[in-house]
Amino acid sequence: MSAVSINADRLLSRIHALGEVGRDGDGRLTRLAGSDADKAGRDQLVRWLREADLEIAVDRIGNIFGVWREAGNAEKAPVLIGSHIDTVIDAGIYDGCYGVLSGLEAIQTLREAGAALGRPIAIAAFTNEEGVRYAPDMMGSLVYAGGLSLDEALATVGTDGSILGEELRRIGYAGADGPGFSKPHAYVELHVEQGPVLEREGVPIGAVENLQGISWQRITIEGVANHAGTTPMSMRRDAGYAAARVIGFLHDRATASNTPTVATVGCIAFEPNAINVIPARATFTVDLRDPDAERLKAEEAALAAYLQDLATAENMTISTERLARFEPVTFDARIVGIIEEAARGRGLASKRMTSGAGHDAQMIARIAPAAMIFVPSVGGISHNPREYTADTDLVAGANVLLDVIQRLAAEGKIR
Repeated sequence: MSAVSINADRLLSRIHALGEVGRDGDGRLTRLAGSDADKAGRDQLVRWLREADLEIAVDRIGNIFGVWREAGNAEKAPVLIGSHIDTVIDAGIYDGCYGVLSGLEAIQTLREAGAALGRPIAIAAFTNEEGVRYAPDMMGSLVYAGGLSLDEALATVGTDGSILGEELRRIGYAGADGPGFSKPHAYVELHVEQGPVLEREGVPIGAVENLQGISWQRITIEGVANHAGTTPMSMRRDAGYAAARVIGFLHDRATASNTPTVATVGCIAFEPNAINVIPARATFTVDLRDPDAERLKAEEAALAAYLQDLATAENMTISTERLARFEPVTFDARIVGIIEEAARGRGLASKRMTSGAGHDAQMIARIAPAAMIFVPSVGGISHNPREYTADTDLVAGANVLLDVIQRLAAEGKIR
């Protein structure tokens, strides 16, 4: 058992305080990247970083860093803890924010305990993790890791026609530091699971050893608009019907498989979108995920073949646009082991597991050893105002994080 534990009241009060920033008149929490609500959330985080007497840096993509250095370790690569504080529309209060605020709490606890560490510790809040207003998601960490050029990211046009770089300047978070200005020694991200596994099995800590690959596409089907009452079924080129067939194909294929593959159509639009007109065009997104790279490729190939056959059978034109694609990630085995040891040291059971959601950790794993810690999500609910994790689990996860980063910051290098 560690001799040092986090200040639970301080952590929980900050989680709930940040959860009130960005609520609209109906009480819905929404902090989209680059918005006024995002600025308000960032401003609150920076105030807390200053109160903790951390060095504050903001890079050009808007990632915020709070760094604790001491005279004997200032030149060494830091142990980085991170996540995000942007949200989806009508969000819960834990997704991303829990990891950032737990990292801050762990640093403050160690400082107050007078811990002497061999390396700096830094906390990061990455820009546009959710990808709701600007695509792709996990953009700030992707740019930081060198997977997307800064100029391309800053020029991204949002769903509302805004430009990310202009919005970051407008809200005061277009920083001066180049992305990746400080390569971490190691990276650890604490997050709510956003799934049902830990709660179902009664396990308080997930030691995340890998993360699913993600394939996002936009599909457009071109048919012919015509009168809904006078056009015989046999003479229709109905883009809406064709879209429904694709959705059914994806659902049936994933359901029949004995693999962890999942498939989702999250957005769909018809044109002209009138009740009495056969759709001339259907545009929809497809989200495919699998932790195995070859299986993910196979699912993409199966979808492509089905679309080709469908286009021929229905006499339609079908086009696809790649929105984002990330390979599956295997996290650093040594850090995963340290997470398990830290859980045991706190008297907590742990489970090795796969993350079904994308996280900033998958980007930072490109440049540094990385792993994640999960705590249970009640009912597996996330991206929803009913998202909830019990306070005891939040505190337990933060204490495990504290022990992991203390050990990583005390060592010379990961072997």
